[in-house]
Amino acid sequence: MHCPFCRHPDSRVVDSRTTDDGTSIRRRRQCPDCSRRFTTVETCSLMVVKRSGVTEPFSRTKVINGVRKACQGRPVTEDALAQLGQWVEEAVRATGSAELTTHDVGLAILGPLQELDLVAYLRFASVYRAFDSLEDFEAAIAELREATGRPGADGDGAGAGSQENDRGSTGTAQVPEPAGAAD
Repeated sequence: MHCPFCRHPDSRVVDSRTTDDGTSIRRRRQCPDCSRRFTTVETCSLMVVKRSGVTEPFSRTKVINGVRKACQGRPVTEDALAQLGQWVEEAVRATGSAELTTHDVGLAILGPLQELDLVAYLRFASVYRAFDSLEDFEAAIAELREATGRPGADGDGAGAGSQENDRGSTGTAQVPEPAGAAD
């Protein structure tokens, strides 16, 4: 790393720390020639290839904004959206790939969103999976019922027409608590 003060072609790392969100590394460096210190920030670039073929940097904000649209009118807090955005970014970075498709990002969103709010999940999935018929929605709802263990597909009255499910709520999924949270 070139010294920004004297342009010496080398520097020594004095201290390294990850940032609070864990997406970059902050390094304090010292120039062996002029002894001045400076800070560098290193980030791993993550690029997303859109359907049109255009490549752009991954944006957690875009993920949150897209999910926010699906959550419109639902009891989902901004903190829950921010946490979901962080989980999605961690998941796509964990793939180890420097380039992802929008399909990969969408898949990373579906899992956490399903745990956050089932209606928002269904809204997002209908756009992401390009539902074009009532049967697509019915199939997705049947998958959700099977995955969550909720009755209703066999006509027992706890399905879409019911005002209350087996937890006593009105169809809102509970925001998952972090692992290790006290009961």
